[in-house]
Amino acid sequence: MIDYSKIPSPAFVLEEKLLRQNLELIRGVQERAGVSIILALKGFAMWKVFPIVGNYLKGATASSLHEARLIFEEMGVRAHTYSPAYLPPEFEEIMRYSSHITFNSLAQYGRYKDLLAGASHKISPGLRVNPEYSEVEVDLYNPAAKGSRLGEAPDNLGDTLPEGIEGLHFHTLCESSSYELEKVLAAFEKHFGRFFSQLKWANFGGGHLMTRKGYDIEHLVGLLKAFREKYGLEVILEPGSAIAWETGDLVSTVLDITDNRGVKTAIVDVSFTAHMPDTLEMPYRPRILGATDAQPGKPAYRIGGVSCLAGDYMDSYSFDEELQIGNQLIFRDMIHYTMVKTTTFNGVKHPSICIWREDDTLEVVREFGYEDFKGRLS
Repeated sequence: MIDYSKIPSPAFVLEEKLLRQNLELIRGVQERAGVSIILALKGFAMWKVFPIVGNYLKGATASSLHEARLIFEEMGVRAHTYSPAYLPPEFEEIMRYSSHITFNSLAQYGRYKDLLAGASHKISPGLRVNPEYSEVEVDLYNPAAKGSRLGEAPDNLGDTLPEGIEGLHFHTLCESSSYELEKVLAAFEKHFGRFFSQLKWANFGGGHLMTRKGYDIEHLVGLLKAFREKYGLEVILEPGSAIAWETGDLVSTVLDITDNRGVKTAIVDVSFTAHMPDTLEMPYRPRILGATDAQPGKPAYRIGGVSCLAGDYMDSYSFDEELQIGNQLIFRDMIHYTMVKTTTFNGVKHPSICIWREDDTLEVVREFGYEDFKGRLS
């Protein structure tokens, strides 16, 4: 267990033991179902632990040239790469780092298929499709929302796929259950099953939160095995959140406490908009160690970020005792889809990145300063 007194503030801190526990569970699903599970960098790109991840999973998926290169250099494998559209000057370099390249549209495939044919190594082309079914309630995170730009709709495809396409890829889940996957698979088969005999693989995308407590692993394994055996296809999953789910925190310190018209605000040395953007965009309410939702009779505080954005705060948490300047506040489960989205908005200090190792030692992997802020600007 992390000794928070040893963690610098502000800092993201990953607990290695918990990461390995998640990976053990995911590898078990991979082996029992006979599928390939790969890491989605859009959810977790902490390359310091890629050697650990590579011991459990079968690779990683990229959404850009930089992610594909990072996978190649730090995990030592070629990426499964997908982008809504590829930048022409980058495509040949993307090929260098990729084993699979999925296209968002028939037009994108048509533009690049001749380059693929001339690649120095085998690259498997795929097409993203939209099953037009999702239970994701927030449109910002719903790839199957009406008019989505992500993937070809069923009506856009004829009776056969273009020559050379070896796989279909869908992604319509977000921190979802196996029962939601079951419904998406039914839509996928209904709309695109006529193509399965032409394929080598099917990529079920991400959103499979199999490491969440209560997730029905047996049901998931059954679904995956049944699909694979029915159609004879390699099945690929690329979860983001599941890899680093509940494996670490964001450590902060109370800098000031204000009281305006009866609203007490504890201002901390991190920012929701810069360091935890999904809490404002999704939105969701982050958990704080030792805190609850506001309760009558207990000290309550709005938690304010250190940026000057008016909405950089969360209402309202109760604590057992009054907060004091200098107290630590620990934001729970802040490793997946958090570090990958941070910014240096306002020039606020970016949290350090740390690992709490299995032998109960702290490794400070990276600290950030002025040059990091300046280097992103001009």
